Amino acid sequence: MTDEQLLRYSRHILLDEIGIEGQARISGAHVLIIGAGGLGSPAALYLASAGVCRITLADGDTVDLTNLQRQILHTQERIGQLKVVSGQMALSQINPHVFVEAIGQRLAGQQLDALVADADVVLDCCDNFATRYAVNRACFNHRTPLVSGAAIRFSGQLSVFDTRRENSPCYHCLFPEDEAVEETRCAVMGIFAPLTGIIGAMQAAEALKVLSGAGQPAIGQLLLLDALTLEWRSVKFGKDPKCAVCGARGC
Repeated sequence: MTDEQLLRYSRHILLDEIGIEGQARISGAHVLIIGAGGLGSPAALYLASAGVCRITLADGDTVDLTNLQRQILHTQERIGQLKVVSGQMALSQINPHVFVEAIGQRLAGQQLDALVADADVVLDCCDNFATRYAVNRACFNHRTPLVSGAAIRFSGQLSVFDTRRENSPCYHCLFPEDEAVEETRCAVMGIFAPLTGIIGAMQAAEALKVLSGAGQPAIGQLLLLDALTLEWRSVKFGKDPKCAVCGARGC
């Protein structure tokens, strides 16, 4: 590390659980963030400020006036721009040493597969189940840790899936694709602005823990937040031996 990096990240380095070695792992990492909206905004800002050297932002949407209530990567002046381009500008102002790759489209197929294979951690910050299931399959296939977050109205949730660990469940174990799952969008249902900040920041925290080796990530736990009462619940769940994605491995 350079003297500037040692100073910039000194508050991490002072933490025994991270130290120079952990910060070096963070600073050498590549994180893929799928979605540059309410969750992706705070997650990207914290990961860039923490020194993740390469961040790939993927999102096909453009900045809209209604986004500005909660999507803190973006500004009034950047309405109409691709969110990933707006995000790229914001992150460069936070930390000019971070390389930000902007992909202005929804990831799928071989492109998704290649990016997941190249990442050290993936953050699922999207708002649709089709993408979530595709990301989970790619993360399982390449043994790439996945940090999944969701927020709607006053309800948030978070979990970590790391199938490098023998008994770790995958996203499909928790939310099977063949079950009826109600698709809800904040454009219709509404969303409490700070909720996305809370869940997105926690996604960044879990990703940094995975990268640095600090603490215990929320693997096998579904954390549920009711922002109206500020009550957290933790629901434990295990690997489904009949899971269509990870069960066939016979772990």
